[in-house]
Amino acid sequence: MFKPQLGDIKSTLDSLQPLIKEMAECEKELDGPEEELENLRVEMEGGVELIRKCSKASRFKQYKYGSRLVELSKSLQRLLGILKVQGIRDVKKALVSVRNVENVLHRIEGNCVIQNNQSEKNEGWCAVPEPPTITVGLDLPLRELKMKLFKDGVSMVILTAPGGCGKTTLATKLCQDAEVKDKFKSNVFFVTVSKKPNLYLIVKELYHRTGAQVPDFQSEVTSVSWLQKFLKQTGQNPMLLVLDDVWAGSEFILEKFDELKMTNYKILVTSRSAFPRFGSPYFLECLNREDAMALFHHAASLGDRSSYISEDLPRKIVERCMGYPLAITVVGRSLCGQPIEIWQKRVLEWSRGSSVLKSEHDLLDCLQRSLDALDEEKSLIRECFIDLGLFPEDKRISATVLIDMWAEVYGINEDISSIVNLYELASRSLANLAVTRKDNKDSDGYYTEHFVTQHDMLRELAILQMSQEPLQHRMRLMIDICGDNLPMWWKEQNYESLIARLVSISTDEEFSSKWQNLQLPEAEVLILNFQTKYYALPEFVEKMNKLKTLVLTSYGITPAELNNFQLVDSKPNLKRIRLERISIPSISRYPIQLKSLQKISLFMCRIGQGFGNGSIHISEAFPNLVEMNIDYCNDLVELPPQLCDLVQLKKLSVTNSHKLSALPEDIGNLVNLELLRLRCCTDLSELPGSVRNLKKLNLLDISDCFSIKELPEDIGELCNLERLNMRQCSRLNELPSSVLDLEQLKEVTCDEETEILWEPFLPFLKNIHMKVVKEDINLNWLHKAHC
Repeated sequence: MFKPQLGDIKSTLDSLQPLIKEMAECEKELDGPEEELENLRVEMEGGVELIRKCSKASRFKQYKYGSRLVELSKSLQRLLGILKVQGIRDVKKALVSVRNVENVLHRIEGNCVIQNNQSEKNEGWCAVPEPPTITVGLDLPLRELKMKLFKDGVSMVILTAPGGCGKTTLATKLCQDAEVKDKFKSNVFFVTVSKKPNLYLIVKELYHRTGAQVPDFQSEVTSVSWLQKFLKQTGQNPMLLVLDDVWAGSEFILEKFDELKMTNYKILVTSRSAFPRFGSPYFLECLNREDAMALFHHAASLGDRSSYISEDLPRKIVERCMGYPLAITVVGRSLCGQPIEIWQKRVLEWSRGSSVLKSEHDLLDCLQRSLDALDEEKSLIRECFIDLGLFPEDKRISATVLIDMWAEVYGINEDISSIVNLYELASRSLANLAVTRKDNKDSDGYYTEHFVTQHDMLRELAILQMSQEPLQHRMRLMIDICGDNLPMWWKEQNYESLIARLVSISTDEEFSSKWQNLQLPEAEVLILNFQTKYYALPEFVEKMNKLKTLVLTSYGITPAELNNFQLVDSKPNLKRIRLERISIPSISRYPIQLKSLQKISLFMCRIGQGFGNGSIHISEAFPNLVEMNIDYCNDLVELPPQLCDLVQLKKLSVTNSHKLSALPEDIGNLVNLELLRLRCCTDLSELPGSVRNLKKLNLLDISDCFSIKELPEDIGELCNLERLNMRQCSRLNELPSSVLDLEQLKEVTCDEETEILWEPFLPFLKNIHMKVVKEDINLNWLHKAHC
């Protein structure tokens, strides 16, 4: 695309140079130089400079100049049109110069025709560009993509991945595939859409490609009409249209093409966004180690040089590129022909924490455009993306942690809104959102099984955004400590205090918990990640009076013993605490009181007698607790009776705790409880009779509680119960007759067996929707606790 366009512009400028001189002489015979002629001269001078830059541009910089060449071409045509009108005026003004002016105009007009003919000869932008001479790792994706595209009933496939993963390369490789050529013959069109799509220009390029006369229209309605005409003409035979580089916000373009789809008409869209409403997308993965190494050898032109370069050095470089094709290519080319010492220095810099993105500007530009596309309306999504960089490399991020963070920092009070933000990031290929259980599709606010992962290159992009500001002015502070080696600025106490609102500190298995003072008076979120069996909260936590969310995560094999937990005592603004792989008895030794705490989450913690014999009395420690989540706590046998004193509690969720066998008899004292979730507590045999006192209960979830044999006789007294999930309660033989009194019940989620239990009651319960879920035989979730 680039070379023919560059040649056309250069030819135009060369042809116009003598003509403009002649036109200037004609103008002198009239009233002196005109403004339009001067504008054209300035534009031509700028064009000459652009040609010079383009001629020297590397392959990865050509994309920057492509749009500027297009704008230059349009500008020249516009100015030439103005000169043509001016020439006609001048003919009337001065007949003595009419022959000269007409002659010049004729030659200008002829020059434009020549350039248009050349453009048609080069088939415009709709010609399929040639793929790179060497491609690796695309054979399997090519087969899978063809299978998906050729499937009956599929008219559009979205090929998606982050920038620099090879989407366009795969698309061009598909167009050159023998099977594709045999099916579509010459009826293959390739259009680059980019950030600001114009349906008129797309249709115009399609007409150029066929050599047909280009219609003159500008309105969207007329464009759609001509598009429909074009598709009818060309779509009589099988046709493949590739819409390359389609950005979020361009859905209207896809809608127009999708509305006009025909039987033999296939569309492949390459985009950083998944556009899920246009069908199931194809996700292009990064390269595996073998393919990544092959691409690097080609990019670095190793050849015979590999004999005197140790295998370890290219391996370290490729590992740092993390399978990203663009990263591998630009790094390889920057090292091509360089002395071995430069290779070694690059690896050394990376080992000290320097980012690949800092040294490879083309790679950074490519990835940065994904963030730049998040305009003011999506600025919050950009902030959410940057927040993902606060978490350790190669670790899953629990969606519930992000919910707690964003609720306090951005005021996102509805959990569902945070999840929507994660879906937005995933649709733009800026993160991956995974649900560990396939049957977890109920829209009941249960997000414990939702996890976020992010490619390391995107994580580096997020970290780079954090570091744009000086340390003392950053909103986010991320500190990664190896052993006891604190950052130099921290050791030397260079800053009296920092204004960061979000703070993340990660330590490894060699850390001794010896902290130095750190003033964080503005911190609202504190994330502490560690790997040691014993861990002490830093002393400076005591002075973090604005702290709202505390997240403690142990990445060790067994739950960690935690010291200094009393430092959080009486924190006036602390509303949310999440503990992961923590020994609860180790923190229950210290009496604390957190009157502002509203939510506490325990994930894969060792409960023991932590809430029984310790110094913490739940109702006194957390008098205003509204939500409590206990998940994958495998040693939890029974809930402590004192939990029933948390009269402000609205949500109680105990899930995947397989040894839990009983609930407190006085659970009915939780008179404000609106949600009771007991999902996958496989040893739980019954619900206490006092459950009937939960008059505000809106949702009851006992799914996968295999041991429950019967429901309480008075369950009908749950006068506000709207949703009941009883899927896979396989030992439940019958329902109590009081279910007829559940007048507010609107939805029952069950399996085929438990559905039968409801059949005698359905004629009397007119407003109930029975949601029957087929059994999921995939038991991988049972091993999640070991991940």
